[in-house]
Amino acid sequence: MSDLRITEAFLYMDYLRMSECIQISFAVCRIGIHTCFRALCCKGPPPARPEYDLVCIGLTGSGKTSLLSKLCSESAENVVSTTGFSIKAVPFQNAILNVKELGGADNIRKYWSRYYQGSQGVIFVLDSASSEDDLETARNELHSALQHPQLCTLPFLILANHQDKPAARSVQEVKKYFELEPLARGKRWILQPCSLDDMEALKDSFSQLINLLEEKDHEAVRM
Repeated sequence: MSDLRITEAFLYMDYLRMSECIQISFAVCRIGIHTCFRALCCKGPPPARPEYDLVCIGLTGSGKTSLLSKLCSESAENVVSTTGFSIKAVPFQNAILNVKELGGADNIRKYWSRYYQGSQGVIFVLDSASSEDDLETARNELHSALQHPQLCTLPFLILANHQDKPAARSVQEVKKYFELEPLARGKRWILQPCSLDDMEALKDSFSQLINLLEEKDHEAVRM
């Protein structure tokens, strides 16, 4: 074979290798562009946040409606006490709480238990600056809820509200007066101070409640 033909053969082989490299490069670029496009534009909807159904109870004047309104970014001014029941969806970053608030008047509290079914957690709001008589009534209602068959195994968030008032009892005073340590031993419960003036602390209290709800969910899955 002449030198010219050998040179032509080598050149043709170099051309094929170059052509193959170009095709591979284009393929890699297409894959990269497709991957980037999917990452940027085709993520799809974010995963759904879990939802929990809660019941919120407490005497009239304890501040249930105002606290829930603030958590929903609604105005707490001119709030009217709930006379029957109301439902609010309270959004958090990692969960949505569907809160059924029950009125706390004397003639309504006896019907609370009719609304307990289906609850996954309990919010109990008390006025830490209330009179001794009202505090005694609140203690009796909380004890009844903690021992109720439909609530006794559920996580409880107990909010000692109106901490911004001069007559407010401290959390330690409330815990002792309500006899929470012996009564709620072995149960999932949180006692936290709160007021409308400290929304960060209130949101942190609800985050702790969400953690308890998630723990209960995980235990149910393992069983």
